[in-house]
Amino acid sequence: MAILVYTESEQGKFKKTAFELASYARSIADENNTTVTAVCINAESPMELQNYGVDKVLNISNQELKSFNAMSYSQCIFEAAENEKSKIIVISSSADSKYLAPLLAVKHNAGYISNACELPTSYNPLTVKRTAFTNKAFEITKVNTENALISLAKNSYSINEVKTNTSLEDFSVNVSQNDTKVKSIDKATDKVTIADADTVVSAGRGLKGPENWGMIEELAEVLGAATACSKPVSDLGWRPHGEHVGQTGKPVASNLYIAIGISGAIQHLAGINSSKVKVVINTDPEAPFFKAADYGVVGDAFEVVPELINKLKTFKAQN
Repeated sequence: MAILVYTESEQGKFKKTAFELASYARSIADENNTTVTAVCINAESPMELQNYGVDKVLNISNQELKSFNAMSYSQCIFEAAENEKSKIIVISSSADSKYLAPLLAVKHNAGYISNACELPTSYNPLTVKRTAFTNKAFEITKVNTENALISLAKNSYSINEVKTNTSLEDFSVNVSQNDTKVKSIDKATDKVTIADADTVVSAGRGLKGPENWGMIEELAEVLGAATACSKPVSDLGWRPHGEHVGQTGKPVASNLYIAIGISGAIQHLAGINSSKVKVVINTDPEAPFFKAADYGVVGDAFEVVPELINKLKTFKAQN
């Protein structure tokens, strides 16, 4: 009865969350004296998972599954769970997984715990701590069903490199052609996405206009970061709505979140407070964001940011 983990990939490359999930599943397996099986779909290097405590990889290679579809992907994971006789399935809390989870829970007749942030404290019944109310509170959730589905909140568990003697098995699933039909996907493949970024550079109305966003994009490029914005900025049309982060936008759980010219309304803070380190640059020392920040710079963004870019470029050139 292996612990099954679905390791997400994009364009064949494993997302960072895949290794976080593998580490989490490894810890659960160790506590239950069992093994970890990972299921991956169209991953280029499935054996990369052997570095993160995975005992067995079920590799699904199917070009009909090139684009994500919740119905077909849930069927793949369900059949993998049946194959491994898995009682516990671990998935991420990504946007795709939020579509996937309800379908998978029904197929597997499993209790579903979303946004788990710690290892289970009990397995009979399964008891897990999770975040609630847009990360403003915690909840202890118990699952009374025989099977359980756990989605792990991003950046809530450390990645542990554990070299394992991993076996690789090709795994095939018959999925309906109707389930795999995707009309089109528009995706900017040359940029880091907010959901997967370790670092996010975000800006607000303090930038004074869309014509000044060049320095934000330059800072993001130097840091290998994603760009984001506050709600007023996207409402004004300065930036696309897909970059709006906050309670009414996209949630961010990055390792580093840099807020430039953002006052820090409660709705914005609710969407980013899962980020580990928050840095704020603002001219107003009374801006609410400073109370939530780990580091703060009181200064003019048009002076601070260009200087920060120069310092980072110099540092990267010397190291």
